[in-house]
Amino acid sequence: MAKYFDVHPENPQQRTITNVAENIRSGALVAYPTDSCYALGCQLGSRDGISRIRTIRDLDDRHHFTLMCQNFAQLGQFVHIDNDVFRTVKSATPGQYTFILPATKEVPRQLLHPKKKTVGVRIPDHAVVQALLAELGEPLLSSTLLLPDEDEPLTQGWEIKERLDHEVDIVLDSGDCGTEPTTVIDFSNGELEIVRRGAGDTSRFE
Repeated sequence: MAKYFDVHPENPQQRTITNVAENIRSGALVAYPTDSCYALGCQLGSRDGISRIRTIRDLDDRHHFTLMCQNFAQLGQFVHIDNDVFRTVKSATPGQYTFILPATKEVPRQLLHPKKKTVGVRIPDHAVVQALLAELGEPLLSSTLLLPDEDEPLTQGWEIKERLDHEVDIVLDSGDCGTEPTTVIDFSNGELEIVRRGAGDTSRFE
């Protein structure tokens, strides 16, 4: 059965955040809220966590996982980013955007797109996730909590606990966080491509 933690959306209890981070370091798979919708997350190098996310979401090896980063300095350790792209990404973060960029050697190979050698990165504008990332001290490997054959992600912690009780280890609940995934912007081919229109406003990229 999954452990269930209810935290304040603006001022999450530090003891709970520390507890969840310790569990993640020990291999736990967590369902957690973001500034767009709920996500599944695990430690960066967790092969078991990656496998479990793939199973829950029925993903193939072409799926772009996302590194949920605390800040721009951390993001820059895991992707190659030139000056023009830097300015564009910086202006849109933190926020409801995922950026696909060429990965550095810091990113485990199993996370990379098999042909492009790219990975998704983002900096969330959400107090609970920021507190968790600060406690972890590294990105959280993530994927939107969108179940196979469903059109919208799960948005209620109690429902996630009910439906995935034996598939995740922790449900972190801070109330409703919306139903729309992030907008995905691909910079990997040298030009900006809007891959998915989601919660983030795309007008700044058009």
